[in-house]
Amino acid sequence: MILHIIEKEAWFKAQREGIYTPSSIETDGFIHCSTSEQVVDVANFLYKGHTDLVLLCIDPNKVEAKIVYEDLYEAGKLFPHIYGSLNIAAVFKVIRFIPDRNEGFSLPKELTDLNS
Repeated sequence: MILHIIEKEAWFKAQREGIYTPSSIETDGFIHCSTSEQVVDVANFLYKGHTDLVLLCIDPNKVEAKIVYEDLYEAGKLFPHIYGSLNIAAVFKVIRFIPDRNEGFSLPKELTDLNS
């Protein structure tokens, strides 16, 4: 499983269109994703205080585009990147991703249940 953080409205739009093509495809060439071990750090770094987010749980075996695990920012960690649009059928669960009182994120229980 790989994960992607997305605003609820963008997810609703992707569902209506049947495919998800964020602006990062044009700017970076891929969709930024994370593993369950990485997603909280990413959320706290990039999305602190956002209250309109969901996590897409993606089955990498169903993604039609190429997935590459790479460390493009010399962080010492390999992040999954989807090189192309995400076909909606690859998303098997969507989890609300809301910050706590301190505007920080922690791993949602639903995600912990999926990993066990």
